[in-house]
Amino acid sequence: MAALNDFSDAQKAGGRAGFDRAPGGARSNHDYVAQALGNDILSGVYPAGAKLPPEAEMLKRFGISRTVLREVFKTLTAKGLIVAKTRVGTAVLDSSHWNFFDADILSWKVSQEFDLDFIRSLAEVRLAVEAAAAEGAARRRSEADIAAMRDALGRMDAATDNARDFAEADLDFHEAVGHASGNVLMRSLAAVIETALVASFRMSSPVNEAEAHRASVRGHARIVDAIEAGDGARAADAMREIIGHGLGRIEAAAGRKGKG
Repeated sequence: MAALNDFSDAQKAGGRAGFDRAPGGARSNHDYVAQALGNDILSGVYPAGAKLPPEAEMLKRFGISRTVLREVFKTLTAKGLIVAKTRVGTAVLDSSHWNFFDADILSWKVSQEFDLDFIRSLAEVRLAVEAAAAEGAARRRSEADIAAMRDALGRMDAATDNARDFAEADLDFHEAVGHASGNVLMRSLAAVIETALVASFRMSSPVNEAEAHRASVRGHARIVDAIEAGDGARAADAMREIIGHGLGRIEAAAGRKGKG
């Protein structure tokens, strides 16, 4: 649950802060440098078409070896963020090349300043994919799948004062639906679901409001009830409803923030 950990860390740190120095002074960490540069690209510090700073400047900034830096560049290239050009240097690619289904890119994006349009895009993908997953789960679910959903639902219901516990149970629930669908491609989109849930909890956790908490639990219960009953159409509708409920909560929170 890397993104949930990122969410917790971002909350503690107050957002995008301290990226130029790794925790504990460990400045040669590949993942940390990749995240730092990835955030710079996603946030527009280095816009599309711009060249990244010279190698010497990067080595000085992060205090790393050329080997580590080259591995970082390979990672960012594989994610579609940059491209190396002969006699030109390393340049940032247009966002149309970025792999937004990559778990790292999604978590980096959500850890930055809130972007309602991006959250809506995530919701659109979830509406299509998770509704289909719920419908498939109604046809293919096993008793173990239903038990996993019920367990996650019970933990969501019990998490009345801990947003993190609710978020982890919520993620487990949706992953259980994906598993029950029997579609390996749907399971591969778990990073999209996880990132959307993290974004939701950053803005407005239902744990903070008793009625919103009850509504979320009831909505998830309708999903598993329909899946257990083998009613694919009802399961898909219930999934669309719960995703819409989460998006509506985010939009309401964004509206309050805009007025504040």
